[in-house]
Amino acid sequence: MNGDPYNPVVRDYFARPEHAGEVMGEDAAVAFFEDQGMRIRLSAKVAREDIKTLRFLAWGCPHVIAAAEAFCRRFEGRPAAELANFDASQLMRDLAVPVEKTGRILVLEDTVRSLRAAIQDRNTSQAQD
Repeated sequence: MNGDPYNPVVRDYFARPEHAGEVMGEDAAVAFFEDQGMRIRLSAKVAREDIKTLRFLAWGCPHVIAAAEAFCRRFEGRPAAELANFDASQLMRDLAVPVEKTGRILVLEDTVRSLRAAIQDRNTSQAQD
């Protein structure tokens, strides 16, 4: 082991977070969570049942930022219902996140759950209009 705490994927996602930013507008679904000295905000534009755009803002260590980027890359363009399949433990393995940072990745998991609920609430409101 070379002592580098970040694998190449973490370094790449941290250096070039393609999904950093926010989805703005009335049709945006937003979730925000703060814990353990870090913050994550996820925003999405959903058309019909598909996530057209995903963005994140994250204040935390490189693992957290890379995890948020990995989440966006995986779920953008997919059905919103697939957010239920988000697996923090698989993401931790993919990014080689140290076990002592589990709580931080679980904050992302909580934010994904909140985003899913926000999308469901938005869709329910639109269906009633």
